[in-house]
This record gives sequence, structure tokens and C-alpha cells, in this order.
Amino acid sequence: MPVNLGIIGCGKMGYALMKGISGDPSRYGDIYVYDVDETRVCLFVDEFQARPVSPDVVVAGSDIIILGVKPGQVREVLQATRDQWNGDKLLVSIAAGIKIASIEEQLPEGVRVVRVMPNTPCLVGEGMAALAGGHRASPADLQSVREMLEQVGLTITVEESYLDAVTAVSGSGPAYVFLLIEAFMDAALSTGLSSDISRQLVLQAVKGSVKMLEQSGVHPAVLKAQVISPGGTTIVGLRALEAGGVREAFFAAVEKAQRRAVELGTD
Repeated sequence: MPVNLGIIGCGKMGYALMKGISGDPSRYGDIYVYDVDETRVCLFVDEFQARPVSPDVVVAGSDIIILGVKPGQVREVLQATRDQWNGDKLLVSIAAGIKIASIEEQLPEGVRVVRVMPNTPCLVGEGMAALAGGHRASPADLQSVREMLEQVGLTITVEESYLDAVTAVSGSGPAYVFLLIEAFMDAALSTGLSSDISRQLVLQAVKGSVKMLEQSGVHPAVLKAQVISPGGTTIVGLRALEAGGVREAFFAAVEKAQRRAVELGTD
């Protein structure tokens, strides 16, 4: 039997999930949406035939509710809709840093909660999402959420204590990768290569390297060593990257992002 779906907060992640879900319309019935930005709501109405309603109607009319607002808005939304929640509702939170216990304590007894950390490559069907269930969430609830997320990429189940680390790695990770690619392309431009050629060379180097890692299953260091020759160009380039602190910068980025994810849950 199709379930009704609700989304409060129609941002990039909510949109990405809807893109995947819309590929299997037989599994879902009515779709209710709310966002303070009317242009976002109109996008969902136009593309997914969603019903634009108030937050309390989203909750009242839906079996599964995706909470996609900013972390600082979670408490306000839950308090405003509290009377509409009951044990028949499954809340899927994609708000970074907000703990399941914090959500459960603001809702009536019996509401099931699953916390998810997706990432923006969901928009192209290559996302990575990690999920953790609250103590009221059943295996069937986790499976329902997993099947939803698998429409837009890969999914793993973890203990909630790891979700802040997941946020720092795969949640923020695409931005790290985009920065690396941007810097790599700029470096290619500095050699005199055109913008188009620089982009093509860098993107294919990244794409091909990822595919080699996926297909081989070996550690990146093994494949890196296969590119290096004594006294060659690669070892000189790698030395420059190490001297520039690339490795340590990644440690610092993940550490600081994880710390910020923890802070978001306590702000």
C-alpha cells in the first residue's frame, strides 16, 4: 500500500531524495511539502505534483516525514507541529548534528525517528548516506528509509555516535573534492593549457582513479606507487604536495568539520 510522504524544508537534499523517489511512484501516495521559500515549494509542486501545505498539515497527512530544515530551526518546527505527531509517524531527520534523543524528547511518546546524513551527489544518483535509528525505530523502518536512500546512491547503517564523523567525511566531502579539482584545474591552466583541456584532463584523471580504486579494491597507496618511477615527474610532484601540507590539511578539515557537527547539536 502506498505511503504518504511529507517534506519540511525543500532544500537540495529534499529535492535530491524526491528525484530518486519519483522514479518509483507506485511506492508513495500523496506528497506534502512546506518551505519558507515559496520558489522551492513551487519547484516541488511543478516537478513532483506535491501539495503545498503548512507544517502541521505535512505531519498530519504523511506517514513518513523528512525533516530537511537547518539545525537551528529543528526545535521550532517540532514545537509548532507537536500535536500532529503520533506513533504512526516516521520522522527522517537530515539536519546535521541534531541527535535522535534531542528530537525524541520534543515529540510525543511512540514517534519513530531515523537520523540520516546524505550528501549532494544524491542529485546525480551517486550519493552516500549513513543512517541510524532511534530506539523506537523498527528494522522495517530502517529498511524503508534505506530503500528510499538507495534510489539516489549508496547507503550504510551506523551507530549514531559515528554520524558526526560521517558528516565531516561524506557530508562535507564533496566540497573538499571540488576544491581539490578547482586547484588542480588552475594549476593546469598555469602550464598554458586551455580551460577546456585543463578541465577534461583533471576530471578524467579523477574519474579514472576512482574507478581503478573501486575495481581493484586495493589501498590508494598501492596504486599511487604504480604511477611513480625513480627520479620521474610524479615523485617530484608528490613531494611538492606533501611539502605543501595537503595530507595534514585533510586531517585538520575533517577534525574541524566533525567538531562543528557536534557543536550544531548543542547550539
